Amino acid sequence: MSLILSVTIIVFIFVVIFQIAKASEYVSILKGEEASRQQNNKINGFLMVAFLVLGFIGIYVCNKAYYGKTQLAQGAASIQGEKVDQMLFVTLIITGIVFVITQVLLFWFAYKYQEDKNRKVFFFAHSTKLELIWTAIPAIALTVLVVFGLRNWFFFTGEPPKNAMVIEVTGKQFGWIFRYPGKDAVFGKKYYKNIDPATNSVGIVWDDTYSKDDILLEQTMYVVKGKPVKLILGSRDVIHDVGLTHFRLKMDAVPGIPTTMWFTPIYTTKEMRERTGNPNFSYEISCDQMCGNGHYSMKGIIEVVDQEEYDLWMAKQKPQYFTAFPEKDPTAVPVVVKADSTAKATASKM
Repeated sequence: MSLILSVTIIVFIFVVIFQIAKASEYVSILKGEEASRQQNNKINGFLMVAFLVLGFIGIYVCNKAYYGKTQLAQGAASIQGEKVDQMLFVTLIITGIVFVITQVLLFWFAYKYQEDKNRKVFFFAHSTKLELIWTAIPAIALTVLVVFGLRNWFFFTGEPPKNAMVIEVTGKQFGWIFRYPGKDAVFGKKYYKNIDPATNSVGIVWDDTYSKDDILLEQTMYVVKGKPVKLILGSRDVIHDVGLTHFRLKMDAVPGIPTTMWFTPIYTTKEMRERTGNPNFSYEISCDQMCGNGHYSMKGIIEVVDQEEYDLWMAKQKPQYFTAFPEKDPTAVPVVVKADSTAKATASKM
């Protein structure tokens, strides 16, 4: 309600200023061309200052109203995400200082140096010192930002710790497939011609010994709090973009060209629900690049749990090999075919 009232007041002020400007324009026409120009300059100078003040008020009101609803206010959910947030705040501070200084000078100069017949314009054609200043300062600022970005980029895409769990993420129109390497901690080979949407959605080569215990899941990925997770990204059709907004990471998933990144979750899903006050909160994996008509629906869930809960969950998972070849599953209950008693009775009479 307060936001609507504030916006209404700002709009009303602009309407009043506009009406005053129009009235002044009519008056100035009666005074003559030179007087009219000077009057318009005064009005425009005043409007510049008014716009500056109202603009800063608008920024403050919007920040007050909406910042708490953003993911920045919730905080990052990974160690890497905290570094990204730190980089973002440094960028905002640097660009914010530049923005405020330049805008204040721009609008204030428009007001202070309006037309005055008693003031002469001062010209200077060249200043090496001034050019060095306005070249060096932006160059230094941009260098700092680029160094921050590259340092974090090499950290996210470099080699994770040796104890990192590895998960293969494959995008498809319009969903996600997750493959875990099983007890041997090694992925089996893949071949795209082996893809079968029903039993082999990523084209695993079943003749490969390492593929026998690989686990396939769709739409939900489980990871462990405090344990590094390396993601090997790929696509089954078009280019997708793996977006992990709560962990502040994203990377393209390209057909035929694996890409990698890693992160370390710092809050379980349950803990994040308490932090956000949202009992229905879930970590989300989404496609951040237009990939077709169903792009909007290409979302999955990431469950962050502790090690004990993860071990219990993993113990219940069945290797995809037994889904493709159920007759080879040692845990499968054999089907007993009962003899037809009617057929036996008929045979005995004969």
